Amino acid sequence: MSDKFIVIGSNSFSGATFIQFLLVKGHEVIGVSRSQEPNFAFLPYKWLKGEQNRFRFQQADLNHDLGKLIKMIVREQPSYIVNFAAQGMVAQSWESPEDWYQTNVIAQVKLHDEIRKFNFIKKYVHITTPEVYGNTEGWISENFHFRPSTPYAVSRAACDLHLMTFFKAYQFPVVFTRAANVYGPGQQLYRIISRSLLFARSGRKLQLQGGGRSVRSFIHMRDVASATYQIALKGHGGESYHISTWQTVSIRQLVEQICDLTGVPFDDFVEITKDRLGKDQAYQLDSSKLRDELGWQDEIPLDKGLQETLRWMDDNIEILKHQPDSYQHKK
Repeated sequence: MSDKFIVIGSNSFSGATFIQFLLVKGHEVIGVSRSQEPNFAFLPYKWLKGEQNRFRFQQADLNHDLGKLIKMIVREQPSYIVNFAAQGMVAQSWESPEDWYQTNVIAQVKLHDEIRKFNFIKKYVHITTPEVYGNTEGWISENFHFRPSTPYAVSRAACDLHLMTFFKAYQFPVVFTRAANVYGPGQQLYRIISRSLLFARSGRKLQLQGGGRSVRSFIHMRDVASATYQIALKGHGGESYHISTWQTVSIRQLVEQICDLTGVPFDDFVEITKDRLGKDQAYQLDSSKLRDELGWQDEIPLDKGLQETLRWMDDNIEILKHQPDSYQHKK
């Protein structure tokens, strides 16, 4: 018998790809997001054929519709709740930090204080971020010794610490995931890989902050979805799990790889700009715990994932070139 999942933040790239993964696995899924479903090109679960009869969408905003969401959870009694919802974007969090604290702390705390009372939830998976660690030196293991350097990171760190108090006080069955930089077909166009591919295909200049010196690990979202699934089913309460490859690349090297893939000269394509405020230079997440305890492995190398993402871009270019390619802030 398949389990029922509620996925909060279902319109996000990560949430929509995870729903696609769950539907292929045969589960019933209810997606929740504050906005109406976006264009088909950004919803991987809509690319499936016969599985969509096991999916339902519910529009609800954590900041304004909490009562509606709680009633739906009580009615549906899911075994698992996976929460991707957060006010994202690091740079923009400096401009109106109160919006980030409202969504990522206050609204989340109110949600958790309700669902901690439900005995039908087997696992609550909280999707958090390595931004809580600040700049890292070398490969780091999971910990709660945070050094956030932006309002966004502070808001996420605060929520993680809050949830740990609920785990200790109420045995709330929370597990945490912290993934490296995700990418893949369906990602929003303001993210570095999809933005670079779009600009390369449309003959536009790409601004490369700080010359692209920062170092990241990029992981295909289907690999992240498979890890998140294993963590939901087998992760231990109160534990956090890193989801990452062992491959790192500077943002400049990544853009150079995209230039090679699309046949665009790097020097003609890129405009160097100053770095953004509070940018961490490196995240290197040791994912040994996830691999050793839950038997997970990443399967999609970066070069293959970039090729797949470019095919998605080319297949949907007439749609994508008319979509916003910069972040649109919503309170």
